[in-house]
Amino acid sequence: MERLSRLWNRILWAVFFLAGSYIVFAGGQRFWSGDLPELLREGRASVQRICQREFARCLYPGLFLEYEQGEDASSLAGWYIERVMAMHPLCRLQYGARPEGGTEDMSTYEMLITGGVHDENELDETGKEYDMEALAQAENERAAKGREEEEREALEEAHSRGNLWEEKPKAVQAGTIYNMEELSDFDFLFGTFYSIDKTTEVTPADLNAETLLAKDMSIDKDVEGPQILIYHTHSQEGFADSVPGDNSTTIVGVGEYLAQLLREKGYDVMHVTSVYDLVDGELDRNEAYSKAQKEISSILEANPGIQSVIDLHRDGVAEGTRLVTEINGKTMARFMFFNGLSRTKKNGPIDYLYNPYIEDNLALTLQLKLKSEQYYPGLARNIYLRSLRYNLHLSDKALLIEAGAQTNTLQEMMNTMEPLSDILDKVFDP
Repeated sequence: MERLSRLWNRILWAVFFLAGSYIVFAGGQRFWSGDLPELLREGRASVQRICQREFARCLYPGLFLEYEQGEDASSLAGWYIERVMAMHPLCRLQYGARPEGGTEDMSTYEMLITGGVHDENELDETGKEYDMEALAQAENERAAKGREEEEREALEEAHSRGNLWEEKPKAVQAGTIYNMEELSDFDFLFGTFYSIDKTTEVTPADLNAETLLAKDMSIDKDVEGPQILIYHTHSQEGFADSVPGDNSTTIVGVGEYLAQLLREKGYDVMHVTSVYDLVDGELDRNEAYSKAQKEISSILEANPGIQSVIDLHRDGVAEGTRLVTEINGKTMARFMFFNGLSRTKKNGPIDYLYNPYIEDNLALTLQLKLKSEQYYPGLARNIYLRSLRYNLHLSDKALLIEAGAQTNTLQEMMNTMEPLSDILDKVFDP
């Protein structure tokens, strides 16, 4: 019986071999002209084209537009492309974009491709230092001019409609409370709440929601002396209708209003209005962070009761971008929490910018962002992550807040401080 079985298997193999040979021979006759060298050349060229295409797909996946996020990898090259694209900052930005966040996406994209917020001693792509004075002056001049044109066009449009009243503001959507199951998903957490600069990277270990949300970020109001310090590394940042020489119409005036609102909530707030970005009366931000660090460190040493340090800025965006939303009938400038990670994607940790409070800083911004989404949806932009430190090592509850931009009005900024102070209070005094 066993011999019969082996014989039968050999017969089947022989049949398969003959059938396969016939198919190959018949197919070859159909497509081969009889020129063996030509056949070999075409075969070699075909293999070369396939190899080049696959190598290109691995090295330059952005050139192959047929690839979509979430596409199932059907080959080794496809799997590799998926991994590469997942790490690309602009791809992650697109993956994390929310349908209702059109303004956020555009403004964040502009910030990414133009270099975002510049720190002192940084160099541009040509190896030269940024001329912050010229950039800031031109930025504010364009903002003032653009604002005048915008108001004129709005007035003309109102006249053409036969009325001069403002349209009713849109109703604000109900806020969202996220559960721990959602927040524990790194892709969901990162894609929903963060934007990241191309110079750095973040891992699931950095954004462990359970760890970050478990941290106590409360402030003890019974401590004697100031408990919150507000200052401005870039005190000369103004708005579309700022009055030259009047600090009350710049970010300094906005900071004083925030301090006043927090005082009304029971906090002892110190507002430092020192200037760090002027040299001999001219705008110079090259050493602004270093100067601020020196003075703020001395103040903290003299006032050990200070538990939170807030560096309040305003952002810089393209002239056509307006970072606004409407809440309870008020037009408000949107704001953004900012984290420095003290490391670069290329070289890893930056030893001379050591920050022992990176995890605490991340915990504070995430808790504030979630409160904002719960009570004031659409007001807070995505948390922005970058590679440097930005003096966030001065306190475990240190904050850098980018509120509005040069295209916002002073009133829009003042309006924003009201919900911002409420969000801070909900985390500092839960």
